[in-house]
Amino acid sequence: MSEEIIIAGFGGQGVLSMGKILAYSGVMQDMEVSWMPSYGPEMRGGTANVSVILSDNRISSPILKEFDTAIILNQQSMDKFEDAIKPGGLLLYDGNGITRHPERTDIRVYRVDAAAEASKMESSKTFNMIVLGGYLKVKPLVSMENVMTGLKKSLPERHHKLLPLNEKAIIRGTEIVQKIQEV
Repeated sequence: MSEEIIIAGFGGQGVLSMGKILAYSGVMQDMEVSWMPSYGPEMRGGTANVSVILSDNRISSPILKEFDTAIILNQQSMDKFEDAIKPGGLLLYDGNGITRHPERTDIRVYRVDAAAEASKMESSKTFNMIVLGGYLKVKPLVSMENVMTGLKKSLPERHHKLLPLNEKAIIRGTEIVQKIQEV
């Protein structure tokens, strides 16, 4: 098994954190893991993406041009990465701010309205965990127990009081993800 993922959006949306949590979760499950962030100098508000590889076998290179999965959180990322998904792959996106919805017919498409749900939960910082929950519902590659361990490792100790809220957000993401298109 090998899963090559790109997570892309604006800086400040938790793109890099989501990738780091997936990577930590893979390590907890004895997988080979690669985590490669990329972001502009402006950080918050600029574009950010991270590629993550989870594999049962040795990873030969962390550099990817095509992906099994793209998790898209803004229109610029949709424009840039939609065509980089392998045929039969997965596109998961948050509909907030998307003006041109996915057009490919050879991939599976799912939508998770995480921004709206985070607003309902009165916690905008749970946005990325809702998205992560949606992804884990569609592709349960890592266990919830390992995701929570990864989250605990990612969060500074002073924020560990937020672990229950983040777990609730992940679970909520699994409940609200919607299949838009199957191949």
